[in-house]
Amino acid sequence: MTASLRARRNALFALFFLNGIAISSWVTRTPDVRDLVGASTGQMGLILFGLSVGSMIGIVVSGPFVSRWGTRPVMGVGVATMAVGVAVVGVGAALGSGPLVALGLGLVGCGMGGGEIALNIEGAEVERLLGRSEMPAMHGFFSLGTVVGAVAGMVLTAVAFPVVAHLLIAAVVMLAGLAVAIRSVPAGVGRRVAAGGVAAGPAEVEKAPAVWKDTRLLLIGGIILALAMAEGTANDWLPLVMVDGHGFDAALGSAVYAVFAASMTIGRFVGGRFVDRYGRAAVLCASALVSAAGLALVIFVDHQWVAAGAAVLWGLGASLGFPVAISAAGDSGENPAARVSLAATLGYVAFLVGPPVLGFLGEHYGLRSALIVVLVLVAAAAFLAPAARTLPRPAEKVAEQV
Repeated sequence: MTASLRARRNALFALFFLNGIAISSWVTRTPDVRDLVGASTGQMGLILFGLSVGSMIGIVVSGPFVSRWGTRPVMGVGVATMAVGVAVVGVGAALGSGPLVALGLGLVGCGMGGGEIALNIEGAEVERLLGRSEMPAMHGFFSLGTVVGAVAGMVLTAVAFPVVAHLLIAAVVMLAGLAVAIRSVPAGVGRRVAAGGVAAGPAEVEKAPAVWKDTRLLLIGGIILALAMAEGTANDWLPLVMVDGHGFDAALGSAVYAVFAASMTIGRFVGGRFVDRYGRAAVLCASALVSAAGLALVIFVDHQWVAAGAAVLWGLGASLGFPVAISAAGDSGENPAARVSLAATLGYVAFLVGPPVLGFLGEHYGLRSALIVVLVLVAAAAFLAPAARTLPRPAEKVAEQV
């Protein structure tokens, strides 16, 4: 591995880590934010809808933006937008304004949705250059960021540290990390070139192959949707499920989320070995079954220690879904950038419909019962897993990083 390729990979590790900090910093303060704005479970679902809408906006514009300008500027703007959004959430909570919190979450979602598409396109390219599975480790750094952010959030919640100060500090940390990491990311990755060697404009981007007609790619997108729903549900609702559904206090609810995040981290850092040994399809099938087992225990067993332990299974099972399926999407045919973008878009539907649907169901039937929807989707993903198998193709020479 050349020094420049190593620096490029490490920069992606850092950027994924910063995204994890953003998510967990606000998630661990969810009970406090709810109390500060005086929201019911249903109203929190609507506030969380801001995150979903922002995510879909970011996802929709990211593909064309990457095609026009490459991954580097899209990643940079994405992380910066998330940082601003985290700060706005904190200010909105301090002012007791649900709409302002929703706006902040919209910025977080937009930065995450757009930036992560670019991150995954860049990551798939680095993985190709290295010739081995690296996407799980990259997403592992995202999970590591959630662990660090969750532990900090748990401690700050326990000592009643002001939400606004906590989230403003997180935003500053993100911006500082971005300024350092983005320097090692090369320009031009993912950009489509029109005739004459210039960047493709909107007309050329529209002429890209219609990857949405690929049935196998759509099935891979279904796997991403289901396992992203499992991961996103925990990010949105796990502390509240533990507080409202299992009787934990706010600090312990945040602690269970930290356990979930730690499980995600472990699964992603060790998962690459299993992918290389057993293949994507087998790993995704096993992941779906393990995550389904964890969800079932949280839903049907009324015991705090069982619920806390089930968060480990939930996290381990959900850990490899998104990164492994994204790798499969990028490797499923020509124009990998468009394929990654489409597959991730299908996955982000989970972030769009998940919060309001679960909020509505939780308002009427309780949050634990609402999770049955997620359980059914995750179980279905096990049957879709064969679509992610690696197809035989002519050997390609691994390019050297210049």
